[in-house]
Amino acid sequence: MSLQLFNPLTRCNPLLEKVKKHMLMSDEFLFLFYRTCFWHYRIADAEENLGESEVREAHLAKSLYYIRIGDKEKALEQLKLTETKTVAVGQKMDLVFYTLQIGFFYMDFDLISKSIDKAKNLFEEGGDWERKNRLKVYEGLYCMATRNFKKATDLFLGSISTFTTYELFPYETFIFYTVLTSIISLDRVSLKQKVVDAPEILTVIRKIPNLSEFLNSLYDCQYKSFFLAFAGLTEQIKLDRYLHPHFRFYMREVRTVVYSQFLESYKSVTIEAMAKAFGVTVEFIDLELSRFIAAGKLHCKIDKVAGVLETNRPDAKNALYQATIKQGDFLLNRIQKLSRVIDL
Repeated sequence: MSLQLFNPLTRCNPLLEKVKKHMLMSDEFLFLFYRTCFWHYRIADAEENLGESEVREAHLAKSLYYIRIGDKEKALEQLKLTETKTVAVGQKMDLVFYTLQIGFFYMDFDLISKSIDKAKNLFEEGGDWERKNRLKVYEGLYCMATRNFKKATDLFLGSISTFTTYELFPYETFIFYTVLTSIISLDRVSLKQKVVDAPEILTVIRKIPNLSEFLNSLYDCQYKSFFLAFAGLTEQIKLDRYLHPHFRFYMREVRTVVYSQFLESYKSVTIEAMAKAFGVTVEFIDLELSRFIAAGKLHCKIDKVAGVLETNRPDAKNALYQATIKQGDFLLNRIQKLSRVIDL
């Protein structure tokens, strides 16, 4: 690399000549050295000759440079320094978004969680709706990446008509995440209202392979088509950097949803009829259901001799009554312990 490229930075050249005498430097080292000199010169020039806003812009530019080259520690350090030069709440929020981007790149969930809390505190001081909606997407992605699919669904659906967070992913990917999380989080009625008939989703869902068939076949109870579409989506889910750690969990949850939906229509049904509806063998569906029943995911039992599935849906009122009794006993025990302490 030619050393003449950075000749305007004459302040750093004497130092460079001294360093060159003591070590052999690669072109990459020289480039990083000159870039460091460049940001030092730019910030010093702004502090000497320009105003506070120009100084902040110089510090911000240096922060973005460290982000681009993937230097996490220096980027976070420079962002904190830039924050000390920042007064406006909106600009502070932008710095938090840059920190969140670093956190998602390195999958640093502790950094992401702290940054989201910091952003919420900043919004209490004041903030515009555009940044609030962007934060919903960031928080939704964090919830999805940490397996809180229910909260992720609520946040994604709340941002679906105001999505502007293209620095994270394109709109098609956002819809992909929204549909996947909604299927295992929403009941059938809510899924129809918020996802199946949502115009924002309908405009792009067919651009994503297998996603439309995956969603609509589930709602229309076309279980054989659902399994075929699901098989087409598995590779895409497995290769996604946020969903990959939860691939096996998500596969189980989706199958729980679809099996529960099928069994909800019957008091009893033959295993053969269910296998035919899903386009699989009797042996496969028998093994699948036995696992989910043992795990408490499905409320039914298998009559192996008759080849029949019998559903035993839990009574919601009875469950509420039992929960009330249990909580009442717990409260009485606490009161008795407290009375003993008071008597003493």
